Amino acid sequence: MDDDNQIHVPPSFMAVYSDTRQRLTDKPAVVRARYELCEDLSGHLVEQAQTLYHVQAPSEAETLRRIHAGLCTAESGVSVAEATWITTRLAELLVWQCPELLAPQPAPTDTSH
Repeated sequence: MDDDNQIHVPPSFMAVYSDTRQRLTDKPAVVRARYELCEDLSGHLVEQAQTLYHVQAPSEAETLRRIHAGLCTAESGVSVAEATWITTRLAELLVWQCPELLAPQPAPTDTSH
């Protein structure tokens, strides 16, 4: 991403949009826009995570897992890979240890009819 834009996209986010040969899978402008969205979202989630931790969740790790699960839903507007990056970034911002973040399993379909 060598154009004149001043926004530096970190390698950790570039990996979300890179193939196994380290080539971008989308246009640089798209990757930059998605990075800005994900970085902003992780910053906005700091207060929510702290509140959730103090009110509901039994641990920092569980708080991060719950947020990750919410971000992995189709309604969140981010991909599972982006959700994982956002949650990892959120852990960095909070200075919390990030747990292993697993992609949600698809819901079982009812075939009993």
